[in-house]
Amino acid sequence: MKIVCNREKLLAAFQTAATVVPVRSPRPVLQNVKMDASSDSVTLVATDMEIGIRIHVPDQTASVPGSSLLSVNQFGAILRESSDESLDIESDGQAIHVRGDRSRFKLPTGNPAEFAEVRDFDATDYFTVGGRLLKELIRRTLFATDTESSRYALGGVLLEFEEERITAVGTDGRRLAKMDGPVGREGNPSAGDAMTIVPSRSMTLIERAISDLDADYRLATRGNDFLVSGPTATIVTRLVEGRFPRWREVLPHRPEAHRVELTVGSLHSALRQAAIVSNSESRGIDFIFRDGTLVLTGLTADVGESQIEMPVSYEGEEIAMCLDHRYVIDFLKVLDADRIITLNFVDGDNAGLFETDDGYGYVVMPLARDRPLAAAEGATSSA
Repeated sequence: MKIVCNREKLLAAFQTAATVVPVRSPRPVLQNVKMDASSDSVTLVATDMEIGIRIHVPDQTASVPGSSLLSVNQFGAILRESSDESLDIESDGQAIHVRGDRSRFKLPTGNPAEFAEVRDFDATDYFTVGGRLLKELIRRTLFATDTESSRYALGGVLLEFEEERITAVGTDGRRLAKMDGPVGREGNPSAGDAMTIVPSRSMTLIERAISDLDADYRLATRGNDFLVSGPTATIVTRLVEGRFPRWREVLPHRPEAHRVELTVGSLHSALRQAAIVSNSESRGIDFIFRDGTLVLTGLTADVGESQIEMPVSYEGEEIAMCLDHRYVIDFLKVLDADRIITLNFVDGDNAGLFETDDGYGYVVMPLARDRPLAAAEGATSSA
């Protein structure tokens, strides 16, 4: 194998592929990234046997086709530290030779034939989702999952497909994020009744691999595997086993609820100020709604008190609800500062529902000053 490769393009693809490579593995060969180079393209392949990725390095070809194994640590360091615009990369089967204008490296290599196969996207029946929407679906739900939960199904994002809609849901039992959007179809993909729960780690990789926001991405399920393919990358991942909570029962449908419009940036700023007096044992911030005003108050023994006011379009009796400020801030951070959101609430004892006008909903369970956080977990956990 012999190629002359643009260093920055190869580095970008290599770093994405390297996120899949296991730190430890009973198969040491998997602790490399495999390069497949032909006269038409250069592709990097990585897998830990749970997640696999095939990522094309754009505008690169080989003068001598072949395959080789690249060390994540040493070869990755060469790509990062070199200042050369292009690098000559050659494999003789025993070693990898990397040459720049004023640098030379020789790295040992293994047998690429021993590397595990990562399938390419070969489904004929699949759904299509725009890159911009797919990225938002992941960003707006991934943070709400629980990767350390003993209830394994909470360690992933649920994807539900209907005729013309896709819905993504993430929850950790204390809050729930849901977003939906339009989906296309090719052939006759089956939405089915089976749960498609994609591991959180896989979702992180998929989001990172979305290189073209205007392109369509293909999504398909094959048995216990989920496949995603775009212009440069194909990702294959095992699905999470287990039952996902009945999330529709968690989303409150309350005609009598108060609806207050808020601006993301203003609420984020006020909430950060109110949280100055919070600590790991006191994370609740009181949202107190009065005529025309939202008052955010914090109180922590031996730390202090805070009170931040902001004008809102609320009329009615005073209502106070205590929310974990971290959960609200997580929601605000994935939205633009100038976006208008709506907070739906009935009283201080029921969940608050934040919504946007583009299919995004976020449920947060209330806290009480006289009870621990765990006491508020039951409502979404039992759904």
